[in-house]
Amino acid sequence: MAGPRPKAPLPSPAGRSTAEGRPPSAEELLPSAEPVRFLTDSGAVVRRRSAYRAPDEALLRRAYRRMVVGRRFDAQATALTKQGRLAVYPSSHGQEACQIGAVLALNEDDWLFPTYRESMALVARGIDPVEVLALLRGNAHCGYDPERHHTAPQCTPLATQSVHAAGLAYAERRKGTGRVALACVGDGATSEGDFHEALNFAAVFKAPVVFLVQNNQYAISVPLDRQTAAPSLAHKGVGYGVRSERVDGNDPVAVLAVLGAAVEHARSGDGPFLVEACTYRLEAHTNADDPSRYRTEGEAARWRRRDPVARLEAHLRRRGLLTDEDVEACAAEAEEFASRLRERMNADPELVPLGMFDHVYGTPTPQLDEQRALLRTELEAEEALP
Repeated sequence: MAGPRPKAPLPSPAGRSTAEGRPPSAEELLPSAEPVRFLTDSGAVVRRRSAYRAPDEALLRRAYRRMVVGRRFDAQATALTKQGRLAVYPSSHGQEACQIGAVLALNEDDWLFPTYRESMALVARGIDPVEVLALLRGNAHCGYDPERHHTAPQCTPLATQSVHAAGLAYAERRKGTGRVALACVGDGATSEGDFHEALNFAAVFKAPVVFLVQNNQYAISVPLDRQTAAPSLAHKGVGYGVRSERVDGNDPVAVLAVLGAAVEHARSGDGPFLVEACTYRLEAHTNADDPSRYRTEGEAARWRRRDPVARLEAHLRRRGLLTDEDVEACAAEAEEFASRLRERMNADPELVPLGMFDHVYGTPTPQLDEQRALLRTELEAEEALP
């Protein structure tokens, strides 16, 4: 389950309206010239002041444990595709700081709007991993209860969940619940119309929503320089009046600090916040992809040296917050988690074919009823065979 959000005040003026009530200027909305960074690639503390407050020790230790378990889950899910237990799996190896940081920045009753790549985040949010993988296994439109977990179904179309997040966040504001929505999108999604409509709506109506853009450098095989001519993806928020920031997405400390501040900004009534996390997808887009066709091994190797898990481990060791015994315990927990998942996924699921028509529309269309009736007839005919 999500832990307590970090207390991370925004840099002044942080996109807030002035005392006179004027909207923030473009300069006040602009992201940092360089991505916010707390740690070097080796885990040492960057020797410069940051406007963001570093997360506390307990949160960093919790993040490390969840990142280790999350990476092992990701590796196991990738292996399940090779065994035929999953139809497809989009790995988030290399993006652990973003996946876990997004969850830890939220309260349990805040809303998360994931893409198809956020399986690790859903597991960290406390959702049963078998239920998480139901979509990728082909068993259900969504294997978990979105209302119970305050987590929308994983979204395959690019950017459509950003509109949903903005709308739900606005509804929460109207109801006065104090809840925040966080929408995960990839770099490719920032070229979609839904993304821009969501930003504009959220800004105009001051919806308490955070847009987390995980810029992993490629939208499948399309590199970032073919995606935008803007100085950064974070700059896309400025034109809509959305406070924006860039962060080193492989620096777990920085990700927690910036996302914590972004969530507090939204929760306090100051409107939406856009965070671009600069990271890298180390594995293929999915098991059906061949990344060697569009990127070099040397490029991937350079990003492996910026491993977010190793980076946080080194940092915690330097501070005396992590021992060999702690590392071994986390690794053992991760292996046990993967073993249970593997065992459960080896069992054939009990499927209800007619269930595929449920929850498609609130009121089924005539075409959907016709298709359901056709499938029912075929199933009955199959059962009647000797």
